[in-house]
Amino acid sequence: MDDPGAEPSDEALCARVAKEDEAAFDMLVGRYQARAYRVAWSILRHVEDARDLSQEAFVRLYQTAGSFQGRARFSTWFYRILVNLCLDHRRKHRWWRSGRARTDDASAEGALERQAAPTVDPLVALGREQTMQALWKAVANLSPQQRAVLVLQVQEGLATSEIAAVMKCSEATVRVHLHRALVTLRASVPRD
Repeated sequence: MDDPGAEPSDEALCARVAKEDEAAFDMLVGRYQARAYRVAWSILRHVEDARDLSQEAFVRLYQTAGSFQGRARFSTWFYRILVNLCLDHRRKHRWWRSGRARTDDASAEGALERQAAPTVDPLVALGREQTMQALWKAVANLSPQQRAVLVLQVQEGLATSEIAAVMKCSEATVRVHLHRALVTLRASVPRD
């Protein structure tokens, strides 16, 4: 039995939207509007088109909610709608891809980037900066092998097998170095 005080899942809201429940639709829009806009803008790089197509994705959501069968998560289904709209739009505007400039002015582009960027509380930013300084200080104190394994995995994104090949050691040794490095870092960096 569902908790009556819990927020309904996206999937449950979509089922309600299929029955033309306006409140459920409003909740989904509230949950996904900013993300939809950022995704559309990332694909299109045009303020008005991103706004229009993210809104169009919600219209399609409303119209086709009954076709959502729950085989994937709601977010996957919704983002598929949004991305397909954006890609179709780009295909219709091939001249855009050819390198010709859009008619947007630079101020609109700058305003979008400021809008899309998350706002950060200065105190939070300061805390992150101090944490990063402590983290890098702790990294400098790791053994050379631990530091190398950590950097190769975290910064370069290498798999354990790739790191083992680079370091000329076994994968088990890589995991031990990584574990010891993480234990040292956790102990060295202050937590809130």
